[in-house]
Amino acid sequence: MRGREFGDAIRALLRAAGLTNRAAAELLGWQEAKVSELVNGKEGVSDVDLAKLLGLLRTPPDEFDHLMALHHETHIRDWLQPAGSGSPDRARTLREHEGIASDITGWSMNVVHGLLQVPDYTLHLANAAVNVHDVSAVVRTRTERQQSVLDGHRAITIFMHEQALRLQVGGVLVMAEQFHHLLRLSVRPYLTIRLIPSAFGPHAGLAGDFDLLKFKKIPPLVYLESHGANVFLEDQPSVDLYENVVKSLGRAALDEAQTRKLITEIIGEEARDDQVAQE
Repeated sequence: MRGREFGDAIRALLRAAGLTNRAAAELLGWQEAKVSELVNGKEGVSDVDLAKLLGLLRTPPDEFDHLMALHHETHIRDWLQPAGSGSPDRARTLREHEGIASDITGWSMNVVHGLLQVPDYTLHLANAAVNVHDVSAVVRTRTERQQSVLDGHRAITIFMHEQALRLQVGGVLVMAEQFHHLLRLSVRPYLTIRLIPSAFGPHAGLAGDFDLLKFKKIPPLVYLESHGANVFLEDQPSVDLYENVVKSLGRAALDEAQTRKLITEIIGEEARDDQVAQE
């Protein structure tokens, strides 16, 4: 993952500068292979040479620091990204890998999954978080992420627990908007939404939320998020474990029609409760 992010960033900088690998190499007095090695995330290029290339490409300071830090880690599997690591964009790695994924499976136990949230729902969640300093930025980036991922170019399955819909976020109007949004999304042919009912009892997802991303040309990975860090797992035993969790969730969850029925029932219950409260 580090190697892909590093290489993709160098390619993006070259495109922005209007330079090919060969043109950049000629300006620096290098062999073209040297630039190709950097683009492919290979070791063996010195920090000084990388700095020369990044300087030629007029790399912004934050991106410069990020790529210099990644330079010696491109071969390391799995990736812990602490909140205090200095990365200017903690969602960057997830966003870039979602963009090339062919299949995404998500599990959310306590709140509506981020890919399915309406902006007002996200806003109230962000206001309640202890580590969010720019609430509007959270809402904006999550909305942009949804637009990018929910484009029909990949199969998406989202499992959620019923309690994720029972938690009141933002009040009656926000929840009504969120419920109807889920129903509208549920008829998209590339998107599957399935709920695990509270009556089912203990289930395989109790350890916490995660996303399993699969790709056409590279191995799958698992994404985990907490207050303190983002974690990406690439090692096969970990991925196999989460694939087994997904299979178990699939056995426990309602099918799509039953899920829509449960959401509709919750909408009716919420409406009745609101009417009683007003009376």
